[in-house]
Amino acid sequence: MANDSRTRTTRTALAALAALAAGSLALTACTGTGTDSDPGPGPGGKDAAVQQKAVPLGDEAASRGPAPKVPGASEGGTVRVYQDADYDHLDPAQIYTADGGLIASLYTRQLTTYTTDEKGRKVLVGDLATDSGTPSDGGRTWTFTLKDGIRFEDGTPITSADVRHTIERMYAPFVTDGPSYVQQWLSGDGTDYRKALPDGPYEGDHLPDDVLETPDEKTVVLHFRSPQPDAPFALAMPAYGVVPKAKDTREKYDAAPLSAGPYRIASFKPGRSMELVRNEHWDADTDPYRHQYVDGFDITFNHSDEDSTKRLLADTGEAETALSFTNGVDPLQTRKALGDPDARERLVQGYQPYVWQMNMNMDRIKDKRVRDAITHALPNRRILTLNGGAYAGEVAGGLLAPTVPGHEKDFDPYGKLAKPDGDPQRARKLLKQAGKEGMRLVYAYSNDEIRQRQSVVVADALEKAGFDVQRKELDAGTWYSQLRKVDNGYDIYMTSWAQDWPSASTVVPPLFDGTQIQDGASNYSHVDDEHVNSEIRRIGAITDPVEATKEWSRLHRYIVEEINPAAPISYTRQIQLHGSRIGGARYSDTLNYIDPTRLYVVKG
Repeated sequence: MANDSRTRTTRTALAALAALAAGSLALTACTGTGTDSDPGPGPGGKDAAVQQKAVPLGDEAASRGPAPKVPGASEGGTVRVYQDADYDHLDPAQIYTADGGLIASLYTRQLTTYTTDEKGRKVLVGDLATDSGTPSDGGRTWTFTLKDGIRFEDGTPITSADVRHTIERMYAPFVTDGPSYVQQWLSGDGTDYRKALPDGPYEGDHLPDDVLETPDEKTVVLHFRSPQPDAPFALAMPAYGVVPKAKDTREKYDAAPLSAGPYRIASFKPGRSMELVRNEHWDADTDPYRHQYVDGFDITFNHSDEDSTKRLLADTGEAETALSFTNGVDPLQTRKALGDPDARERLVQGYQPYVWQMNMNMDRIKDKRVRDAITHALPNRRILTLNGGAYAGEVAGGLLAPTVPGHEKDFDPYGKLAKPDGDPQRARKLLKQAGKEGMRLVYAYSNDEIRQRQSVVVADALEKAGFDVQRKELDAGTWYSQLRKVDNGYDIYMTSWAQDWPSASTVVPPLFDGTQIQDGASNYSHVDDEHVNSEIRRIGAITDPVEATKEWSRLHRYIVEEINPAAPISYTRQIQLHGSRIGGARYSDTLNYIDPTRLYVVKG
C-alpha cells in the first residue's frame, strides 16, 4: 500500500522548470542513451523490459552465499552519507517507507530477499532460509528451512523461535506503521487479524500450530487461510526482518534494533547522525545478496538535495567518498551535473515504482465518455514538468509502472504518449456526445506548492475542454485520509501508487477491488466491477508467476480501456550523484535508490 507519502518532492524543482524544459544535453553517463526530453532507461543502459518479466523463485543453489563479487571492489574505508531527513523507524516491523527499507538492507535479514545480476535479471532467493520456500496444500502452506551459520550481532544463532516471534510481534498494538500482508493471510482481513493475538507474543500467547508452526529450530511453517503464491515476496519486505526473541524491547526496539546483516548500528542521534560499523558475526557465506566491503557508514541528516548535490559536485575532501542514500540531484543543478564530464560519470539513474494518476470518483462520474474526456484533456507533460521534468519521470500510458512485471511499454489507449500535451478537441467531442458540456467538476488537490501550481494547469486544460472546474485545496498532511473516505465529496484528485513487491498483485487489488470499498481503503476511484472483482480472486490463486503476470497484465488492460477509473499521468525516475572514490554504485529497482550493499571505497 504505497503512495506519494513515501516519495520526496523537491520544492526547488519549481525554480528549475525553465532549465529542465529547455535543456538538450544527453544523459549518457548513467543510461547509455537518452536526451533531456527522454533521459532513457535505467542505469548502465539497462532497459526496463528486464524488470517487466515475472520474477522467478530461486532454489537452494541460487540462495547460497557469498554474493558475486563486485568488479574492482576493495575492502576498507568509510562512506560518508548525506541524508535529508531522519528515519521514521528502525524497528523492522514498523518500516514501510523507501528510505527505511534502504537503511534496513544493511542491518536486517528476512526469510527471503532478491538478487540482481549485472544485466538486471532479478531472482527471489532464500536469505535466512535455504531457498525461497516450499509450497504445499495448493499454496496454502509454505515451509522454510533456516540456514546454518546465521547469527545476530551478539553472536546468538537465529532460530525458528526468532522467526515465529518476528511474525507474532507484528500483531502487537504498538506496531502500527508496517505492512500486514502476512498477518492478514494468516488470521483475518483488515484489522481483524489482531484479534488472533491481541498482545502479540508478550503475554506468553502464540498463534496455534495450525497457523504458524516451528517443529524444530530450523523449520518455519506458515499455514494460510487461502492459497498465497506471493508469500515468499511478502516475506522479503524489510518489515519481516528478524527480531531476536530474547532481546526484544517492544517500543524501545525502534531506537536500537539488533543487526542480522553486514552492519550494525554503533550510534544513533535522532535528527543528527547515525554510525554503522561492521557486524563481525555476519557470515558472507550465508548471504547471497549483501557485501561488507566498507568498514562502515557515517550518516548525517538535514542535508537538502541542494546541499548534497553541491557537495558532491565539488567532489573534494570527504565528498570524494560520499553519496546520499535517497537524495536526488537538485533540479537547479541538474544541467551543471550533465555538463560536467566528471560529474556525468558519477550519475546513477533508474525508474521508481510510483505511478501518478488522476483518480475519477466513479460514484459521481458514472459516464465513461466523461472519464475519457478528462483523460484526453489532461496535459501530462506540463503536469510532469511541474514535478521536476524529464529527469523526474516520463508520461504514462497505463497504470502499471515500468518496474512491475506485466508493464507494457507501448500500451497507450488514450494517446498520452502521442499527444502528451492533451487533446482538447477529442475531449470536447466526447463531452458533447455525453451531453455534459459545462459539467461541474470538483477538483481536489493538496496545498503544497507543486500541487498548487499543477492545479492551475489541470483546471485550465479541463476548462478548455468544456468543464466547469471548481478547485478545492486540501491540507497535505491529511490528504490521503480525506481521499480514503468513500463519501469524500470530490470528483477528481491526483494520487500515486507503487507496488510492494514486483507483482501487479500489489497494484490491481488494492486500487480496483470493489469488495474492498470502505473508509480507509485505497480504491480511490470506487471501482466496483463484477469482472474485475472475480478476476482478482482468480488470478490471486495462480501459483505460476509467469502465468499470473500475463493475467494481471490482461486485467490491467481491461481496467484502463473498458473502465478508465484513473487517467495515467506519469511514471517516476530518480537520478543520483556520488563521489569520485565511491565504487560499485548501481541503481537498485528493489530499493529504488543506489544499492548500499555493493559499495566500496576506491583506494586513494
